[in-house]
Amino acid sequence: MNIAPEQSLVRFLEVPTRFLFFTGKGGVGKTSLACASAIALADGGRRVLLVSTDPASNLDEVLGVSLTSTATEIENVPRLAALNIDPAAAAQAYREKLVGPYRGKLPDAIVRGMEEQLSGACTTEIAAFDEFSRLLGQPEATTDFDHVIFDTAPTGHTLRLLSLPGAWTGFLDSSTTGNSCLGPLAGLEKQRVIYENAVAALADSGRTTLALVSRAQRAALAEAERTSDELAAIGVANQRLILNGLFQASASDPVALALERRGAEALSAADEFLAKLPLTRVPLRSHNLVGIPALRALARKGHGSDVAQVSNLPYRRLPAGNAPTESGRSAITDASGLEIRDTADLEVCATLPELESLAELMDDIARSGHGVIMTMGKGGVGKTTIAAAIATELARRGCQVHLSTTDPAAHVAATAGKIPGMQVSRIDPQAETKAYVEQVLATAGKNLDANGRALLEEDLRSPCTEEIAVFRAFAHTVAQGKDAFVVLGTAPTGHTLLLLDATESNHREIARKASDMPEEVLQLLPRLRDADYTRVLVVTLPEATPVHEAAMLQADLRRAKIEPFAWVINQSFAGSSSRDPLLVARGRGETQYVREVVEKLSQRTALVSWVTEEPTGPERLQQLVKP
Repeated sequence: MNIAPEQSLVRFLEVPTRFLFFTGKGGVGKTSLACASAIALADGGRRVLLVSTDPASNLDEVLGVSLTSTATEIENVPRLAALNIDPAAAAQAYREKLVGPYRGKLPDAIVRGMEEQLSGACTTEIAAFDEFSRLLGQPEATTDFDHVIFDTAPTGHTLRLLSLPGAWTGFLDSSTTGNSCLGPLAGLEKQRVIYENAVAALADSGRTTLALVSRAQRAALAEAERTSDELAAIGVANQRLILNGLFQASASDPVALALERRGAEALSAADEFLAKLPLTRVPLRSHNLVGIPALRALARKGHGSDVAQVSNLPYRRLPAGNAPTESGRSAITDASGLEIRDTADLEVCATLPELESLAELMDDIARSGHGVIMTMGKGGVGKTTIAAAIATELARRGCQVHLSTTDPAAHVAATAGKIPGMQVSRIDPQAETKAYVEQVLATAGKNLDANGRALLEEDLRSPCTEEIAVFRAFAHTVAQGKDAFVVLGTAPTGHTLLLLDATESNHREIARKASDMPEEVLQLLPRLRDADYTRVLVVTLPEATPVHEAAMLQADLRRAKIEPFAWVINQSFAGSSSRDPLLVARGRGETQYVREVVEKLSQRTALVSWVTEEPTGPERLQQLVKP
């Protein structure tokens, strides 16, 4: 797993296209790499605009600035500006653009009805897409910049976002009556040229590069391969793969060797995929990639040595071949260059506050005998794995369990395996939309004449139909918690909040049409707010961005009157007993974030240490819930 200079991030940026996209499974490091690339290009004399299209953007924290939807100059990085496409702000502006001209000209009741039509998550996504397409398909919007770098959302959202230009253009092409250009769709026709330009830019290899970011992990690589195929199918051909966070052990302890082995096995299993795309390799760092200096160093030294803080002294791993130890591995030196051959004193022994185990949380959860457990948090923190561990443990205790997910990029079945008493499923947006369309045509469309049926079919071709279909499926799954346990490994934060927003807006709407809605839909929001029925576990890693993003998620949940049951700090190296200097440094760096969760954010906190055996299948998942 040696990292050659010609495969570094620097080489990747030698001949950049005008548009660069960074995408991949949640938590693989898209934002860090997008920021480092933007800084490197700006340092090289290019004018760069860095854009986040993620509903759960963390550009602000990584860059150390407060961003808005207007380009902001980045201090200490001349020629670099950044912005967030804020879905909520974009939706408000979009609504006002459509409704504003009618204020004072139409009765207030009609204006309120128009606003109600535009209150759902579909409007939010269309508005964000509107901003994204303007930057990609309207040359004058970015004329001041040589390059536009998109830090995209986790894969499911990204695929949806990137496919929308084609979806909306196709929808407008097939719209013959104009009937569907109501509500969220009302502003689309005016943007047709911009959308068509966005489609053309995405498909132009001379203008657009798509960087698929992955870790050396089976799930992340499988997701990258699936994404690559689906993007190629919508015309995005200029792709490359960035392998981020590659690790090479420097100490012979089980944790370090297991981490190295798991990475090597994942890469070996993905050999065929890795051979298809140009490849860039980036090593694991000992510290969080937050702040301009760390990001600048990542771009300049993507394959160089790393500095780690161990026992309050700086240690660094020397380049391969320098001062080898008797074991043949790279030596560890202190700041003066003195070699330390015995690393026993480097074992992680950071003082952590008193924490519960996942098993202790399970005891309280199991006592109720039924209900819904939802794992929520930033992409890549292990929500699906924690959900699968909880579900298998409940089934092992004799409970009836339904394990499911609303994540478009789910791998819950592969993680959980099979165990008696447990049903595993996924809310598949395509399947749910197909079933919903068929149901509407068979009921509402049953007695329509040809023209009326054509109008209905046109409405149902709108991409907004998927939102309704997924919402109803989600309500159906949650309703099963009346008689058994339902464990939901939810989507990454942004997608989940869109789903919960849809729940709120749909609940307001159906209150006026209760007779037309199933009881499970009417009861969804009250069930999510009932602490005896639904328990939300906020899952995070002991790092700055996941913790702070989870804190924002918790605030949003509380605004929706949903109180989290507990936090789960996952994949901790602080409790792993590793002696590898890089992992020691990462473990010590975790302490402040663990304390922040315990002391400021959560009343109950469970810690799950990084485990040597990959937690897939019932037996290996059990190691996560041992007392």
